[in-house]
Amino acid sequence: MLDVHRLRLLRELDRLGTLAAVAKALNYSPSAISQQLSVLEAETGARLLEHVGRGVRLTAQARILVRHAEVILERMELAEAELAASMTDVTGTLRVASFQSVMLALVPGALSRLSAEHPGLRVEITQAEAGPAFAGLLARDFDVVLGECYPGVPEPALPGVDEEDLLEDELRMVIPTGGPWHRAKLTDLAEAPFVFDPGDTITGRWARQICRSAGFEPDVRFQSPDLLLQLRLVETGHAVAFVPDLLWTGRTPGDLELRHLPGRPRRRLYTGVRSGSAEQPAIRAFRAALQLTARV
Repeated sequence: MLDVHRLRLLRELDRLGTLAAVAKALNYSPSAISQQLSVLEAETGARLLEHVGRGVRLTAQARILVRHAEVILERMELAEAELAASMTDVTGTLRVASFQSVMLALVPGALSRLSAEHPGLRVEITQAEAGPAFAGLLARDFDVVLGECYPGVPEPALPGVDEEDLLEDELRMVIPTGGPWHRAKLTDLAEAPFVFDPGDTITGRWARQICRSAGFEPDVRFQSPDLLLQLRLVETGHAVAFVPDLLWTGRTPGDLELRHLPGRPRRRLYTGVRSGSAEQPAIRAFRAALQLTARV
């Protein structure tokens, strides 16, 4: 009988591409991964890996196993979810990856609800951007990921991920009150300094495209994914930023001006879990707590 753990290693090699990447993701040594895959070759009686330069690639037989491994791993999670659902209490540890604005606005309220309703559930949360977070989800480092989708920047659906919409969040321009850009429209800000997320991120690309659509290339003097730092630079009169409305949950803009962007763009926020784990009681409880908090 084939060993499920070794099948998972083969599946991770197909997903990540190198033995070193698999070893890093799963906290093994590359030699240990190689040894386990050699055992899998012996179990199957088929050659699974071909050496190419200093690396390896999967054979056609290995890709057959990978397709079945996906199904097997999903069915195992479904079995675990059904077993957990048959029990009365929601317990265990739930590992969540979230980005900053959701952690600031929604996660504390959701944790309070969960603490009151399911005191036996331990929730561990890591701040992470969507790309690394979803890679961690598929590698089983996380159980739930908070994702976002920006208008005009479509993201293909990830195979094996169950998505559930959370809310739509308007994105606005925020400018210092009383400075040279007081009451300015976006088209008036060709000479203004901006603070955006780095240009190699989805949010950074989206922000720059908004300015280009308004007819100018933005003067991006500051780059940071930290929304609180972005706000601080605006508050002190050094920059203009584009921020989500969710950031104002539990706080007020103060001395900042919030102005609508052309077309009033909104980002889509959602939760993502592995398809086989969507019915896990802990995941259902966390999603429900987030939904209730988002509606308040």
